[in-house]
Amino acid sequence: MVALAAQVRRGAIKSRQMVESCLARISAHDKSLHCFNQVFADEARAEADAIDRRIARGEEAGVLAGIPIAIKDNLATRLGRTTCSSKFLAEYRSPFDATVIERIIAAGAIVIGKTNLDEFAMGSSTENSAFGPTLNPWDPERVPGGSSGGSAAAVAAGMCIAALGSDTGGSIRQPAAFCGCVGFKPSYGRVSRFGLVAFGSSLDQVGPLTRTLRDAALLTHVIAGADHRDSTCVNQPSDILPSSATLGELTAAQLPSSNRRVRIGIPRQYRAGNSPAVDAALARAVEALTECGCELVEVDLPMTAQGISTYYVIAPAEACANLARFDGVRYGRRASLGATDSLFDLYAKSRSEGFGPEVQRRIMLGTYALSSGYYDAFYKRALQVRRLIKQEYDAAFARCDALLGPTTPTSAFLLGGCTDPLAMYMCDVYTVNTNIAGICALSLPAGFQKLGDRTLPIGLQLQSQAFADRDLLGVVGSIVERAISPAFALASCI
Repeated sequence: MVALAAQVRRGAIKSRQMVESCLARISAHDKSLHCFNQVFADEARAEADAIDRRIARGEEAGVLAGIPIAIKDNLATRLGRTTCSSKFLAEYRSPFDATVIERIIAAGAIVIGKTNLDEFAMGSSTENSAFGPTLNPWDPERVPGGSSGGSAAAVAAGMCIAALGSDTGGSIRQPAAFCGCVGFKPSYGRVSRFGLVAFGSSLDQVGPLTRTLRDAALLTHVIAGADHRDSTCVNQPSDILPSSATLGELTAAQLPSSNRRVRIGIPRQYRAGNSPAVDAALARAVEALTECGCELVEVDLPMTAQGISTYYVIAPAEACANLARFDGVRYGRRASLGATDSLFDLYAKSRSEGFGPEVQRRIMLGTYALSSGYYDAFYKRALQVRRLIKQEYDAAFARCDALLGPTTPTSAFLLGGCTDPLAMYMCDVYTVNTNIAGICALSLPAGFQKLGDRTLPIGLQLQSQAFADRDLLGVVGSIVERAISPAFALASCI
């Protein structure tokens, strides 16, 4: 993406060429993979032509000049609908753009479409979409991960140059691992959540899915920074890229990187319960990092096992509060009423018809956790454990620059192959604590697993302390990427 945008600004290639290439891939493969809920072909072509004309006149086109980017369908856009892959919002059109959308458009990006997701971002497989599942481009019989499965699959299949997703408990990093992409979850407060349809307000963050670490750094730099419309967004400018690099002058050479010696922590708790292929990928990474001069230390994160239970109290509690607005009166589809039905019946029917099973399950979990008599036993205790998890990370980061471990315990599983909700929740065992603690994390491609005639990607995760995003994407991430990430051919997965 960095190099392509630079070529567009120089006039070496046309934005229209990139758009047509992505649209051709979408036309060829999206009917079978279902990465997109909506594709904006005519609008993307018109915007690409406008960018090409600006460049021909010698005008500035932005650091993302002409780059086709896909948007997870829980980010508000004036273009098209914002559905959250739910029947409730199937026809909803936002009157405004999310802050991150405003920023990528201002930087010259082209919104090529809205991608499929688990309904209201609640899921780990993109099987919970009201519009049908997305398939993994490496193996269409398997899931792409979730909830940002459409965004990850679209990047992996070459249907866009990059994509935006949201991450509440691993929803960027887990699909990145399953689809062989780079996925970055920024520190809580680094990126504005204005215009992101809320799931868990103390956990949600918007972040990029790309093919390379440098692309993730560039896209994060564009979307990060203060926003007065989001009170949880830190009041400081984006600093992901070197201060000497302006958006108009940025080249690949100016992106952050370093060869300095770094200290990588390997949590003992991340070595149990994984598939042999994931354990082998982690072992190879440890060996490669040792050979390239990194110092590796063992650390303890004993609260890892408590992360899932803590997350599935806090996140549903926040979800049931956030989704209370969807009642068929103020927002969303309204159920048909009989002559004797009451206002209560309207609410109940609208929500029963509009929300899918997983969303209903989490609303009920959250309502139970917040109910009288159970608040102290569940929600208050989960908040206390949350503090302990954060303190545990702080202690670990006092000994190392970053933590390395699997993104997921296994590679992508079969469609319909995980029907037990608790088993599905355990897919996020290595990712949820990142959101609970508010720190930043990065999933990088780290190898493959051969299953019959199919090859499946495996991802490894780097975590670093809150607001160390620049170092994680730059100094630490670039060293680890060079050591462990294989080269991915664009056409290798479809």
